[in-house]
Amino acid sequence: MSKRFLSGNEAFAEGIRLAKPDVISAYPITPQTIVVERLSEMVEDGSLQSEFIHVESEHSALSCAIGASAAGARAFTATSSQGLLYMAECLYYASGGRFPIVMMNADRSTALPWNIYGDQRDSLSQLDSGWIQAYAENAQESLDLALMSYRIAEHPDVSTPFMVNLDGFVLTHTYETVEIPESEQAARFLPAYETENRVDFENPKNLAFSAGPDHNYIFKYKAHRGLLAAADVIAETEREFAEIFGRKYSGLIEQYRTEDADLILITLGSIAGLCRESADRMRMQGIRAGVIRIRYMRPFPNAEIAEALRNAKAFAVLEKDISFGNEGTVFTNVNSALQKAGLNIPGQNYIGGLGGRNISAGNIEAIFRGLVSGAPRVSFIGIGGDGSGE
Repeated sequence: MSKRFLSGNEAFAEGIRLAKPDVISAYPITPQTIVVERLSEMVEDGSLQSEFIHVESEHSALSCAIGASAAGARAFTATSSQGLLYMAECLYYASGGRFPIVMMNADRSTALPWNIYGDQRDSLSQLDSGWIQAYAENAQESLDLALMSYRIAEHPDVSTPFMVNLDGFVLTHTYETVEIPESEQAARFLPAYETENRVDFENPKNLAFSAGPDHNYIFKYKAHRGLLAAADVIAETEREFAEIFGRKYSGLIEQYRTEDADLILITLGSIAGLCRESADRMRMQGIRAGVIRIRYMRPFPNAEIAEALRNAKAFAVLEKDISFGNEGTVFTNVNSALQKAGLNIPGQNYIGGLGGRNISAGNIEAIFRGLVSGAPRVSFIGIGGDGSGE
């Protein structure tokens, strides 16, 4: 185990190096480009034995990864923002074909207005595409997810592509001390990829075919079951990861001081650290505050969120996303989890960080105070309620 001072992008590239993909399909887009640049350097200097393919577009990058996976190769690609949206057609091909591709997405605002800074509207817009979606908080988790993502995606009960999301610039370009495992450890954790879901001349099968209503329906059901099965595989993978590398993760969600919390703030990504610090300050003021960080948006942690909120008096969801004309997508998912559990807990939705706008500690403390005093159901940080009268 060695330590290096790395950005989130560089840490993720180190994790992919350890995962030893057979094929890397690369196309640059800010703020993701550093990932594929570092991987190209690793291939050039021989520290990574992989076929590096520089394609002509983001659509081609994922198309190439799909073809590689269909041939039985471990495949990787990366993108961001408009690039992810350009890939949208291919996202469904990858999940429908049950190809366990891993893709890193640098979360970034979508146009128009044109903007290169980070929010999470790009990835959250693709929740229905059939991919596992994880959101890293820091560079160390980015590296670790790069390794764990293949182990999870390639599990025969899952066989589903995996999108790892890093907040653009805030995480992708911020430097931290990161522990890098040894190659021998990584090989023990992640064996070489083997699959029957590939072109095989000795055992021919039909891949990427058309299916009428009766059969198509069953294939979609099986894809859904594969994503649900990922929850148990994530837990199993994290247990084995802790045994080998000594770092523990908490499954689909991470809880902070929620056991006795009256007010709980739910968020995802790199803003979670500031939320925890704000909760500590609220505790010093006599307000029992807690934080839930959603680590996986798919499969969604319905039961975990409901259980964590069961004894809370109120909750808020802070997200860098808006489903225009309604509310934040994360808030919708959290509300659904509570309804399925039969819980009626007052909730508020705070939209912030769109286009990379700063969210301050003062903003977060104001969210906790808003839960005490009551606030509009949907509020834009720095603007106020949405005018809907909810």
